[in-house]
Amino acid sequence: MKLTPDASKISHLPLCSNHRVSHSNSHSFPHSLAVSKCFSAITDSILVPTTPQVRNPEIESNDSISQSLVVVSFYKFADFPDHAEMRKPLKELCEELHVSGGIILASEGINGSICGTRESVERVLVFIQTDNRLKGLRQVESPVSPEEEAIHHGHTSSSPLAAGEDAPFRWDHVRVKLKKEIVSLGMPTVSPIERVGKYVNPREWNALITDPDTVVIDVRNSYETRIGKFKGAVDPCTTAFREFPSWVEDKFQLAESDDRCTKVEVNVSDGSTEKETESQGQLMPPRVAMYCTGGIRCEKASSFLLSKGFKEVYHLEGGILKYLEEVPKTESLWEGECFVFDKRVSVEHGLVEGTFKLCYGCKQPVSDTDMEAPEWEYGVSCPYCYSSKSEEEKERARARQRQFETWGIIGGPDKGRRPTLKTDGVKSNVTRPSNSV
Repeated sequence: MKLTPDASKISHLPLCSNHRVSHSNSHSFPHSLAVSKCFSAITDSILVPTTPQVRNPEIESNDSISQSLVVVSFYKFADFPDHAEMRKPLKELCEELHVSGGIILASEGINGSICGTRESVERVLVFIQTDNRLKGLRQVESPVSPEEEAIHHGHTSSSPLAAGEDAPFRWDHVRVKLKKEIVSLGMPTVSPIERVGKYVNPREWNALITDPDTVVIDVRNSYETRIGKFKGAVDPCTTAFREFPSWVEDKFQLAESDDRCTKVEVNVSDGSTEKETESQGQLMPPRVAMYCTGGIRCEKASSFLLSKGFKEVYHLEGGILKYLEEVPKTESLWEGECFVFDKRVSVEHGLVEGTFKLCYGCKQPVSDTDMEAPEWEYGVSCPYCYSSKSEEEKERARARQRQFETWGIIGGPDKGRRPTLKTDGVKSNVTRPSNSV
């Protein structure tokens, strides 16, 4: 199937102002989207009014909304063997609309987080869903602060300085990658398309996790749980999602693995020894409730638990982000902040940007206290990675940081290329720092 982002293939895009876009699927945008600009072609001559224009506050308000930036995370598990065909047209459309972020395409579906104007982001999502297999994307929208908007709009798309390191994503920079999985568990037989746990909406989540028969499991990694989690949740202390199946097998007595046990030597009265078995792990809990950032890891995790014999498996619909958006702080059981995979680093209730920053040496969140530690060096190391980095690695990181401070991006305006400059009519080669440092 040939995919293209041109207008002829997206004929159902809104063609007139103030068109309200909504989806019947319950997991679409939390708010309907106001698309204020027209996409119809310019026709004949335009009449210039002879009387002064009357301001329309409602139209101006809608135009302001359409130009504000939003961050939208989305995913959909689907049977998508020809996923590679979407990469080129999708990337070209994002670049044309100045939508930044990262998107993963795999034979099991799509996963992404993008930033741009509300109108542009909606056009990208509409294009993705022109493929019927990807209709009904599970989406979570987050606002962008006025400060971040100023950073974005303060640079043109041709600026060599891009959007700056504090923007949600680099302006005009989108990655569309092809991978084996849209979220890496390393177990191809686990398929949320075939079976998945029961979704629980944020408003019903508190009642579920406060039930004493429910075991609440945080499916995220230790650097995420370190800055926030639900009260009473079990932390698997994993460093990667691929470690989750091993943790489950070690933690619980699985139905298909009842024969997994250790042999223990026991002394008897005649001085000889007997072999006695000792079961490993806890009994399966009657009910498991899982959660993650946006919901995608729970899809695979719940499918995995069901394959191992767990009976009642629930997961938070829309993840922590949806919970923080919908549940008031006064009613919340969430403690701390939620790590997000963009340059906001963390968010709080109402999806307001949090207080944590990012260590560019290890990509882990750091607090103000962490940045006062002797192991902290901006762009190089933090208390969580200092001891694991060699001096050579730290020096390379310092070189990269000097490039960024000098040019605004790694490699300078020419991104490591040696430009040819004219001086008094004579061409001369000027060596710039290479982005391979």
